[in-house]
Amino acid sequence: MLLVLMMAIVGLNGDGFLPAAAAAEVDAKAHDAAVDKDEIREETRAALIPAPKPKRSNYPNIGVSSRTIVWVVAQMHLFFGALVLAVPIFVLVIEFIGFKTNDDRYDDMAHEFMKISLTAYAITALFGGALALCLFLLYPDFMNYMMRVFGSQMLVYAVLFFLESMLLYIYYYGWDALRYGNSKWVHLTLGLLLNAVGTTLLVVANSWTTFMMAPSGVDSAGAVIGNIWEVMKGPLWNPLNLHRFIANIAFGGAVVGAYAAFKFLSAKTAAAKAHYDWMGYTSNFIAILAFLPLPFAGYWLMAEVYAYSQQMGILAMGGILAWLFVIQAVLICTILFAGNYYLWSGMARTEGSSRYQWLIKYIAVILVLGFLVWVTPHNVIYTSNEIAKLGGVNHPVLSPLGIMPAKNIAVFLMLIVTFLSFQIYRRADKVITVSWQDWGNALMVAIYIVAIGNVIFAGIYYGYFTNTVYKVGSSVIQVTSTLVVIVAGVVIDSLMFKGAKTLPSSWGKVSDRSQYALFALPIAFTWLMALMGYIRSSVRTHWHVYTVMKDNSPDNYIPTLATVGNTVTGVTLLFLIFLLFIFWIANLSGIKQIPPAPANKSVPAESAA
Repeated sequence: MLLVLMMAIVGLNGDGFLPAAAAAEVDAKAHDAAVDKDEIREETRAALIPAPKPKRSNYPNIGVSSRTIVWVVAQMHLFFGALVLAVPIFVLVIEFIGFKTNDDRYDDMAHEFMKISLTAYAITALFGGALALCLFLLYPDFMNYMMRVFGSQMLVYAVLFFLESMLLYIYYYGWDALRYGNSKWVHLTLGLLLNAVGTTLLVVANSWTTFMMAPSGVDSAGAVIGNIWEVMKGPLWNPLNLHRFIANIAFGGAVVGAYAAFKFLSAKTAAAKAHYDWMGYTSNFIAILAFLPLPFAGYWLMAEVYAYSQQMGILAMGGILAWLFVIQAVLICTILFAGNYYLWSGMARTEGSSRYQWLIKYIAVILVLGFLVWVTPHNVIYTSNEIAKLGGVNHPVLSPLGIMPAKNIAVFLMLIVTFLSFQIYRRADKVITVSWQDWGNALMVAIYIVAIGNVIFAGIYYGYFTNTVYKVGSSVIQVTSTLVVIVAGVVIDSLMFKGAKTLPSSWGKVSDRSQYALFALPIAFTWLMALMGYIRSSVRTHWHVYTVMKDNSPDNYIPTLATVGNTVTGVTLLFLIFLLFIFWIANLSGIKQIPPAPANKSVPAESAA
């Protein structure tokens, strides 16, 4: 038995009973292999190139702030990039609806939306080229490092850019040539390819941004140790992809809505006013529908930022940058106010809206109260006399409203009632005929009541009477409750609208004031994008690439809030000026000059008129 056991052990460890010479030979081979591995490791380590460590003298001194130049040019490129990537997405959907319903109005509207995108595309490329030039000239070491990290991906990006340009021009100029029958499928396929390439461009460019915030695929010295996929798929990549994709659609909808308002106010005929009123309604529908889930994508992004680096998260939400979130609250509330007001004004187009107008005052009250809570800061700079009167640095009544639990309650209630505005607007011109309409309405009311109860209870109980872990967790309940309202509302309404009678709508008969609400949307969206883009970028503080490559330029500090406010406002105004130029160009293309009358002929009466 012992012999068998020993044989088994020998079988498992074959060299245990080797002769001494053979064992020595095996040891020598193992030693040589280990030496070879160490040499290979050393050679590999030597081949790895760490991130550069530029000194201040390595940055060109051009007499003005290099950061401000890159800041402005990059933001302008992002504005126009967001517009030209977003518009073809909902244009394709509108075109498909027109094709399936044989309604040329959809097709004409989609084509007109693309006119704006086409004009903006050239400006996008102009600012993109200017941005690349500024970066290579003003931050050469940084750009050399990024080129080394992403390598051939840059070439892929360039190829995608040319492919998108080609598809965009074929899609726009081939519209009328591929309008009917099977040719329309070819045109829709072109639109699908255009959007696929555009979305790929977006996620590729996002990988550069997220690599700077949360580098992956490199070691602590910045040397590349992973393949290009490992470099791209950092912890913030997917959250930013989703956030920008949704935000771009909301932004694009707001911009084309302003174009529709511009055309509505300048229209001379009732038919033109009706057309552009319908365009404005569609644009607002797109902007608000995309905006409603946007805060959830923002929550995911910030949660991942916190998970990656608590220092980054605290700097954004609790440090100097926290004051900018008060401005963010004002801008988001502006979007909600403008979007709701436009919906309420639009309900006047149909007589059926009188059934729901009693709800508007309650929605308005919740929006105003939510706004007041959202903009209330936790701490304010007081004088010593004021502190003495208050009995501390925090206001005894208002201070609890300045922390996140109260703001979360305000935000989610505002989103829920905004969806309610959206829902009653859609119902205003419908007479529901399904037999279970009472049950459907009761179910929808119950969902609203439970969701609002959840939002308030989770915010108060978990926000003020439990520890921090549960405070953060309470937002999950609030997000879920709000999403249930939105999803359930869309599904229930879709089922209830089957066979519903549609009341006539008087397109074009809305107040001019409602059109100014459409102007307010892109202004607030643009300002908000510039502000939040700055916050996201500033959490890197004095790093080009966080913890890997330091920024040693003269601008390696967080600027004052006044500088931020002025720059963000300036770039917003600059974009709006360019936007007016685009509207003017798009309008100019539709104007035809009356040919002059020959000199030897009399002028016809109608031409003279």
